[in-house]
Amino acid sequence: MYTLITGASSGVGRELAIYLSKYHSLILNGRNEERLAKTKELCSGENDVILWPYDLACYQSLERDFSVWMKEEKIGIQSLVHCAGVMKMVPIRGITAEFLETTYAVNIFAAELLTKVLASKKNNSKNLKTIVFISSNISNRGAAAFTAYGGSKAALDGLMRNLSIELAPGVRVNSVLPGGMMTEMTKELFSDENMIKEFEKNYPLGIGTPQDIAPAVQFLLSDDSRWITGQQITIDGGKTTDITEGRK
Repeated sequence: MYTLITGASSGVGRELAIYLSKYHSLILNGRNEERLAKTKELCSGENDVILWPYDLACYQSLERDFSVWMKEEKIGIQSLVHCAGVMKMVPIRGITAEFLETTYAVNIFAAELLTKVLASKKNNSKNLKTIVFISSNISNRGAAAFTAYGGSKAALDGLMRNLSIELAPGVRVNSVLPGGMMTEMTKELFSDENMIKEFEKNYPLGIGTPQDIAPAVQFLLSDDSRWITGQQITIDGGKTTDITEGRK
């Protein structure tokens, strides 16, 4: 049985793949096959790792293409970790229909369509057991210039809660909500010295890394979390808990 990790070609997805390869045979998804191959090289050699290069923004053909690929590969998938995401700061005045479509296609449409295929007895027997969506702590809050990203992550958590009921008791579905982390996706944010200082001021435990969320994802995939479903697990260094005014 395999665990499918989307967005595994870089950033959080790559780090999750490296960590989870110690426990699972993996299918790595991403747009760039060369970068996926690099992720595979970094994974543990103890378990099988195969590549599925595919652009999840092509959501209109995703269900068909994924079903065909699974049939050709003759594999069963036990877990889904949806880490692929589009995150870009765009003020509302700069929002376009094309940008919204791409953001929602990857962040939310792909999550539901992949789940549909994996939950299908025809496509995957009854192999699917666990799903973990990598959301964001912004899904329950708000920030300027993040309407598309924040809205899509809020939708992802809504999807998680509804799937957790519809697919129970056979499949557990949860979300991990990271805070600000140093990743490939956020490098533009952290290129600003003032932004770094602001993050350090607002995160009681400091700025996180993908390695800070990987053990939690593994926990949610494992039988140790057998009675946990429909939950948002926030891992953000205390950011959303701290209501201190004027934190220095």
